[in-house]
Amino acid sequence: MTIFKLSFKNILSKPLSTGLSLLLLSLGVGLISLMLQMDKHLKDQMSANVRGIDMVVGAKGSPLQLILSAVFQVDVPTGNIKLSEANKLLRNRLIDYGIPLSYGDSYNGFRIVGTDERYPENFQMKLAEGSIWSKSMEVTIGAAVAKKTGLKLGDQFQGSHGLSDGGHVHEGQDYTVVGIFKASGSVVDQLILSNIQSVWDIHDTHAHEEEEHEYEEGEVHEHEHEHEAYEHAEGEGHRYEEDNREITALLIKFKNPLGLVQLPRMVNENTNMQAALPNYELSKLFSLMGIATTTMNIVAMIVILVSGISVFISLYLSLRERTYEMALLRTYGASRRQLLAMIFQEGLVISFFGFVLGFVLSRVGLLLISVFVKSEYHYNFLEAGLIPEEGILLVITLLIGFFSALIPAVTVYKIDISKSLSNA
Repeated sequence: MTIFKLSFKNILSKPLSTGLSLLLLSLGVGLISLMLQMDKHLKDQMSANVRGIDMVVGAKGSPLQLILSAVFQVDVPTGNIKLSEANKLLRNRLIDYGIPLSYGDSYNGFRIVGTDERYPENFQMKLAEGSIWSKSMEVTIGAAVAKKTGLKLGDQFQGSHGLSDGGHVHEGQDYTVVGIFKASGSVVDQLILSNIQSVWDIHDTHAHEEEEHEYEEGEVHEHEHEHEAYEHAEGEGHRYEEDNREITALLIKFKNPLGLVQLPRMVNENTNMQAALPNYELSKLFSLMGIATTTMNIVAMIVILVSGISVFISLYLSLRERTYEMALLRTYGASRRQLLAMIFQEGLVISFFGFVLGFVLSRVGLLLISVFVKSEYHYNFLEAGLIPEEGILLVITLLIGFFSALIPAVTVYKIDISKSLSNA
């Protein structure tokens, strides 16, 4: 029997102590690995979704809520802002362009967002089939929307009021699917995009229906709108009425860094709107997340160290029981180096399998979290390949196994053959 096989026999001969060491080690490794994966996924998702957006303008309220609702589409908006005020801001010489967003309706939990063509362009979206919307009540949908709802080109559907299921359905107002985007991993995968006029038309009709209900005679009030010139930067050519028109938010790109210095304060102090900086708010959010992640990692490292102590105790006690066996191996020709290799191998094998089990546990945890996140926020966390930090974690785990076996290995190296055999 080789030294390698013998070390495995020794590990399996103590199933309870070995199992306890593996359990502690795998829990610590699994927790750290899960935190690393979550941190990476969240930062990658958020960083990808803020590209091309220097500032977000919306109604007064929480800046973070504004960022989460307008950029990541995972929170309720802070309110609406006047289109006229948004247009006035867009005329500022420091602004390169602005992307309007207007929403408040959904379909099967997916948000219907009124915007312009620059929005999908900002995320470098490509069409899988069909085309971009060209008129009111036409929509182009994200890949996740198409997969979950089964919508295809030419299909029609009715949106419901509110950003979740269960709202009032806008009957008689059908959206038509004219395009489907390819999957991109961005927030657009989870959205139903149309022009802003669609959102206004839907809610104008809804407002008219409420007015008709208020009058016993059923008089229908027709509103004649005086249109002022408003042409979006993407060149759709629509002319929107500014008076009494509102949008939910405005995504802004600056021409130069000077806009970052001047415009946020100007908007917050001199207008009824609120300006929030995505990178600044995300830095604060990552800072809070970092504190929680660090705390969890410290707890996990303590668990790993405790497991290292458990491995050490297991090897040391096992060695005391096997002193006679070690002395016999020496008399049969085994060298001190071979015995050292056997002890170190036992520590490394336990630590390696502890890492493997921890890795599996972290992926199971990530799968469960992904199911929840996908259900609640339509984000996918299933891409879970090995990341560099987990390679470092593997090295740390093996080192713990190595140092756990160090003292037992030294004891084996100094074993007195004649004394050990005579005491047997």
